[in-house]
Amino acid sequence: MNTFFIGIILLLVGGIIAGLFSDRFKIIVLSVFTAIASVLSLTPAVKVLFGGETLVQTLNFNKLFGAVNFVIDPLAAFFIVVICLMSTLAVIYSKGYLKPYMEKGKDIRAHLIFLPVLIGSMLSVVTCQNAFMFLICWEIMSLSSFFLVIFENEKKEVRRAGIKYLVFMHISVIFIMIAFALMSISAGSFDFNTFASVIQNNKHLSNIIFALLFIGFGTKAGFVPFHNWLPDGHPAAPSHVSAVMSGVMIKTGIYGILRTLTFIGTPSKAVSFAVLFVALVTALYGVLYAITQEDVKRMLAYSSIENIGIIGLCMSVGMLGLSYNNNAVAVLGFAACILHILNHSIFKELLFLAAGSVYTKTHTRNMEVLGGLIKSMPATAIMFLAGSVAICGLPPFNGFISEFLVYFGMIKGLSIHHFSSVIVFLFAIAGLAFVGTMAVLCFTKAYSIIFLGMKRTEAAEKVQSDVDKSMLIPMGILASLTLIIGVMPQFIFGAVLKPVSLLTSIENVYAPTAIMWSISVFALLFVVVLSVLILLKLKLTKGRIELHETWGCGYNSGNNRMQYSASSYVSPFLSMLKPLFKKVFDVEKPRKLFPHSAHFSLHIEDIEEAYVINPLLKSDEWFLSKFEALQSGNIQSYIKYGLIFLVVVIIGSLFVG
Repeated sequence: MNTFFIGIILLLVGGIIAGLFSDRFKIIVLSVFTAIASVLSLTPAVKVLFGGETLVQTLNFNKLFGAVNFVIDPLAAFFIVVICLMSTLAVIYSKGYLKPYMEKGKDIRAHLIFLPVLIGSMLSVVTCQNAFMFLICWEIMSLSSFFLVIFENEKKEVRRAGIKYLVFMHISVIFIMIAFALMSISAGSFDFNTFASVIQNNKHLSNIIFALLFIGFGTKAGFVPFHNWLPDGHPAAPSHVSAVMSGVMIKTGIYGILRTLTFIGTPSKAVSFAVLFVALVTALYGVLYAITQEDVKRMLAYSSIENIGIIGLCMSVGMLGLSYNNNAVAVLGFAACILHILNHSIFKELLFLAAGSVYTKTHTRNMEVLGGLIKSMPATAIMFLAGSVAICGLPPFNGFISEFLVYFGMIKGLSIHHFSSVIVFLFAIAGLAFVGTMAVLCFTKAYSIIFLGMKRTEAAEKVQSDVDKSMLIPMGILASLTLIIGVMPQFIFGAVLKPVSLLTSIENVYAPTAIMWSISVFALLFVVVLSVLILLKLKLTKGRIELHETWGCGYNSGNNRMQYSASSYVSPFLSMLKPLFKKVFDVEKPRKLFPHSAHFSLHIEDIEEAYVINPLLKSDEWFLSKFEALQSGNIQSYIKYGLIFLVVVIIGSLFVG
């Protein structure tokens, strides 16, 4: 494991050294250090993932920590691979994304330090097996990502999003600390290995521990109702940071829940059903609100909530398989969970990077003012299309594979001869199908409004070329991975089985290898036929594109107002779900026959924020306003308050004595 720690040290050193170079070379130096560090960290992880052995490194700290074990088992190894691959591509992409900021004189040295700190802390989180040290690594991860989120701290909405994120992260860590404290007191140790022996024999305690850790880790992951930080935090951060946070960092919350399951062993049926319910609500809630968004990064943030729900649904299927002692259901559920963690990391990072490319060229995230960008940004348009098809779970891309596995697992679950489980699985199948349908609606809207049609405003019209290669190459790699995994899933499935075996404690896990090969054959045939048709069309037309005016219904020619907007595209669907949204209208009606101005806009507020978070904030502001008089700015008054406090403490101590 020495190379793993050398990799983390190189990450941290690279951030400091990169800041010493000129703006032209800063990101290049950081990218080189990150790439080398990732290779070093990946080496033991790949060895564990494909070899099966577990690596342990014990570091002796002071008496407070004692001996701290850093362990790379198959579960940790899988997350190390995801973290290193996704983070390296995001750092390379940041060269082009940060270039305009540096040209305007923005100092990015702090950003260059916190980015590798975030990556290093995530690697530490998934390997540390000591509760005390784990919390320290967890806090470093939260704080470093906070400073990355507030990169544009001169903007009020960015500061607000950063503070909200920090508050939610510290609420989540309270639940994690309570759970760790209960287990550490019972076990008499901070080491994770001792926790299993304590809670596996006490189902009541194990349910309490799981509930506490699910809330704590689930807040980081973005499960509803702990999701409220995510739709604000992702849009506020730079796109490469959003990509790392959505593609990788929120998965550390999933890692925490999966690691908890290794302590508990076989979860109770009640806990498993509860996780399935929360996951299904999360998926539905996330995709519903993704459809309503006009801000492309906010839409992707809600889509991350949806996919966390899908990952949770896969996890709950695996948990139910363990609860009912059905090995096939358990393996399929956890295999779908592990695979969707990887798949979501790939296509969601791809989508965030593509959205960042659009923002770099147009300086707006509002889909309503874009359109027609496929003409000036063809490469970015193709990358966004690949990510959109993958996230909708359509073949032959990678999202289809993990969603197919969870459907397969739920159908297998119908064979469990228990009435309640059959009903729950039927509802879960229907719910996931509905989520998939809405995802298609969401991303056809996003792609068509941003890239197709006519350019709506000057923001789109001024775009004349695509982004540079430093941004296109990472997106190209990610787009290729979505297709490779979708076309050849049988090869990636082997890497998934080792973590699944750890989670299920089943040595010879059920592997649907024949089905994976069948999917691969049909996917390859589809790709080959489609490629032949495209090549044939190009040959027949000799690469020429002929443009024809469509019939204009009596108008001389079309214009950029005669096309769907983002709101009108989804309005018929949303009109059926009015109670689930709080709509805020901004309308100026025409008052004359030939009005000088008129406008209409619709903003959808998150119902949790509108009816829970905002009222709590207003109550808090009202309460604190009653103490404004104490903030007089007079030093004598503050000394007086201090003396009064000391007198009260002395009198109180006398009574206690």
